[in-house]
Amino acid sequence: MLIAAGDISSCGNDGDEATALLVEAREGIVAVLGDSVYDSGAPVEFAECYEPTWGRFKDRTRPAVGNHEYLTPGAAGYFDFFGTSAGEPGRGYYSYELGAWHIVVINSLCWETGGCGADDPQALWLAADLRDHPTACTLAYWHFPRFSSGLQGSSTIVSAYWDLLYEAGAEVVLTGHDHTYERFAPQGTEGQADPDRGIREFVVGTGGASHYGFPLALPNSEVRDSTTFGVLVLTLYQDGYEWEFVPMAGKTFRDQGTGVCHDAGIGGG
Repeated sequence: MLIAAGDISSCGNDGDEATALLVEAREGIVAVLGDSVYDSGAPVEFAECYEPTWGRFKDRTRPAVGNHEYLTPGAAGYFDFFGTSAGEPGRGYYSYELGAWHIVVINSLCWETGGCGADDPQALWLAADLRDHPTACTLAYWHFPRFSSGLQGSSTIVSAYWDLLYEAGAEVVLTGHDHTYERFAPQGTEGQADPDRGIREFVVGTGGASHYGFPLALPNSEVRDSTTFGVLVLTLYQDGYEWEFVPMAGKTFRDQGTGVCHDAGIGGG
């Protein structure tokens, strides 16, 4: 099981405390989708804001870094807090196995890793990682959404990673940054509907920080909510997955469904 959300902790509100209760009630790996603590990812913020809530899951957390963590130079507070679970400082990208699934964590602040292009270090690492792990099912997560109907919108800066994952036949990408929940139908490299081999993206910026709106819904956006803190729970099987968005206590919005793994490209996903 994978429990995911981004945009989480602030000492100025209690949304993170409400979502931490959801995580506490469930076993599984915790995927933090960036902006784990506000405003700047400073050590004092991790100690006073994140540690009392989501910090108690640190031993089972596999985080991705966000833009707010980099307001502390080199995201030093983030790397110091999460240690080896966050990947190598200066890189912040890594991969791991979860059951039958290969999981990839990308640093979408890619200019901090040597560049954002297809020939830059992180993309070259990803291409090699996908070749070396030809599993049936692949999932990736990072902070900036490739596609989003929210205020922050879609980010082309992560296109190289989306494109490599698409060619490898990956199934799912999880992101944050927009403080919303949004689920897309499977899409190709330019956001075109691709039910046969497309990637399904979830934007899960619902960890507790604040709420944003939706200026304009993108064509393949299937479900949107901008009023509910919560977590996305993914149950991963040998050949597919189930998802469920679980809201904080007192809220009623939910989203759930199933997907299957498909065979395409380098990774055999």
